[in-house]
Amino acid sequence: MDEVLSTTFQLRVPVSELRSLAARYSYKGEDRIIGEVVPRIRVAGCLSTADLVELGTWKSPRIRSRVASNSDELTTEATRVALSTNSEELRIKVLLALFGVGWPVASVILHLCHCEDYPILDFRALWSLQTPVPKQYTFEFWNAYTACCRRLAQKHSLSMRDLDRALWQYSKENA
Repeated sequence: MDEVLSTTFQLRVPVSELRSLAARYSYKGEDRIIGEVVPRIRVAGCLSTADLVELGTWKSPRIRSRVASNSDELTTEATRVALSTNSEELRIKVLLALFGVGWPVASVILHLCHCEDYPILDFRALWSLQTPVPKQYTFEFWNAYTACCRRLAQKHSLSMRDLDRALWQYSKENA
């Protein structure tokens, strides 16, 4: 039976398959992003525009030129705020001020670079949670999705990265 996580999200993935799905996940360029780019960002406490281009392109290659048009000063300051503020709403919304950065790319930045656990907002993950992609994302939706994924990861003793991989992979194999 599907696990009901909230009124909005219901796990479509058999819980017993979460770990094996995460292990089967593979996405081009991820090893370099996680092994080289993310550690550099975490030490710096912010992203450069070059870092933003790398993370943005990893999530959505078509946005490369848009995110590349952000100045280093704007990128550095916006991401420094996002990675240091105590305000959940400010964390995500300050990233949305960057040209070319929508909710999915902003979620990648928080997922990979913030010290707290954040899910990646992706149509595949939403499908695996039996949730349609909203016509327009809102902070309320993002906050509920984040809380749901945090509970799910904790309940099943998964890292947020492994949960994200499992949700994405399940959709890839079954949608």
